[in-house]
Amino acid sequence: MQILLDNLDMLANHDLAGLSKICGLNQDELGVYTARLRALAPKPGLAFGVDTAGAVEPDVFIHERPDGGWAVELNSDTLPRVLVNSRYYTEVLGGTKDENVKTYMSECAQNASWLVKSLDQRARTILKVSSEIVKQQDGFFAYGIDHLRPLNLKTIAEAIDMHESTVSRVTSNKYMATTRGTFELKYFFTAAIASTDGGEAYSAEAVRHKVKILIEEEREPKNVLSDDKLVGLLQDQGIDIARRTVAKYRESLNIPSSVQRRRILKNSK
Repeated sequence: MQILLDNLDMLANHDLAGLSKICGLNQDELGVYTARLRALAPKPGLAFGVDTAGAVEPDVFIHERPDGGWAVELNSDTLPRVLVNSRYYTEVLGGTKDENVKTYMSECAQNASWLVKSLDQRARTILKVSSEIVKQQDGFFAYGIDHLRPLNLKTIAEAIDMHESTVSRVTSNKYMATTRGTFELKYFFTAAIASTDGGEAYSAEAVRHKVKILIEEEREPKNVLSDDKLVGLLQDQGIDIARRTVAKYRESLNIPSSVQRRRILKNSK
């Protein structure tokens, strides 16, 4: 067991033949030891925790309209609520002749009014940016991730006549609930991958999804695709992509190399 614990990387890579050899066990005996490991809690501290992770509450809802378009609606539950008590303000001013108090109350009223207007402007900006994202990425909402288009902050900023930094702030830590799931607004901004025929570029996120789908379709060890084969298949679909980019996308998806995937499929039979 100690030898097994000292070589957990081999177990993670499904190198059971190598583990059997260094542990001095046959495959069946090794299976008993690995079963004991799998029965343990990988995160034992969770048994003592009481807090649960909260679900993401979207800032914007996207609904399909009867005419086939998309309605963009702010989530009122996530908007800060600030009310100015004008009655109290009038009451205080009417009950004092102290000019210092009047000046102080006037400043407070101005600050409160400024805050209310700022929050209203913030809400309008979120709605404006979200509406333009939906307009730019209408293919995604209608047909899915394969139709996600390359998009950057500058495109949105120019379309709604705002500064890029404003769009960047608005899209940070803001979420959109759609018919295809809940996504951070930043999700819709992706780099462009050129097409092999010089046509419209592909979204990097859409290409990453294609890599995932191709690998998920592997069912037998002989069908495992190397990064080079993935490049060839993507190029057949008109996507001009380098091997290192495919490897980067695969690793970002936490997908093992073709050698490891082949070994995993062999050991699962």
